[in-house]
Amino acid sequence: MIGHLRGRLLELEPNRALIEAGGVGYDVHIPLSTYYEIQHLDPGAEVALHVHTHVREDTLALFGFRTPREKQLFERLIAISGIGPRLAQTVLSGMPGDELVAAITGSDLRRLQRIPGVGKKTAERMLIELRDKLGGLASGKTAARTLPVDDDLAQALIRLGYKPAVAENAVARVLEQHPGAPFPDLLRQSLKILSRA
Repeated sequence: MIGHLRGRLLELEPNRALIEAGGVGYDVHIPLSTYYEIQHLDPGAEVALHVHTHVREDTLALFGFRTPREKQLFERLIAISGIGPRLAQTVLSGMPGDELVAAITGSDLRRLQRIPGVGKKTAERMLIELRDKLGGLASGKTAARTLPVDDDLAQALIRLGYKPAVAENAVARVLEQHPGAPFPDLLRQSLKILSRA
């Protein structure tokens, strides 16, 4: 199993990174929080990710995270019945780790349901199964990085499962309401708009 990966960053998208290590290119799925942390790196720069290797009969997939804490949250999410690695990646993309821990430990069902792809039953399972298991993950904050705003915002929403027209409409509304805001804030505002749609 691959638990950590260090190598040259060849390609980067809001939901994946291609990293070359030892002459092999590893296609690693990443949440948006990790994308925020590494998107400033130039192609060819060295990057290191904590990795969860997901193995099934027909699939071998790598999920990478900038911090061990983020990886731990991911692994606790996929231990819940009905939450696979893709949905866990979406959950970590839709809400910062500290907010996620606070929502679960505070039994905030409505806040969890605002995450794209999380319905009432899934949110209830998250509360029941994780409420008392996140004590060690309740501390430590990842600083938000100010990013340039371009079509990455719409692409990030599309990769989270929204249709292009819907994503572009949300981006247009957010850019009009919050001109000059940093990328992470714009993404959160876009997700808020889409969760009400």
